[in-house]
Amino acid sequence: MQLDAYNARDIDSFIQWWADDCKYYAFPSTLLADGKAEIRARHIERFKEPNLCGKLLTRSVVGNMVVDHETVTRTFPEGTGEIDVICIYEIEGGKIAKAWFKLGESRLHRPTK
Repeated sequence: MQLDAYNARDIDSFIQWWADDCKYYAFPSTLLADGKAEIRARHIERFKEPNLCGKLLTRSVVGNMVVDHETVTRTFPEGTGEIDVICIYEIEGGKIAKAWFKLGESRLHRPTK
């Protein structure tokens, strides 16, 4: 449901899945956002991208850990493209307590004629 809210660019639905004191990291340990308010602000900007869309390729769940492999379509400074992302979520009390994101190389879409 968090991914559905992401794809709908619905910040209120998206942010409800995050704990108040959650941590958001670039893998392995670069803290990008500390707490729900910072994650909200980060995604308000991201949700302005007209082509934003995450596609879930695979999901693995072990205990309270969820690992997703997604392809995300984005609007990069160089143009529209996509990027593979490994998303690792630690869940506590039904909310995301910590998240790590490992990004692949971006691939720009070729212009159609």
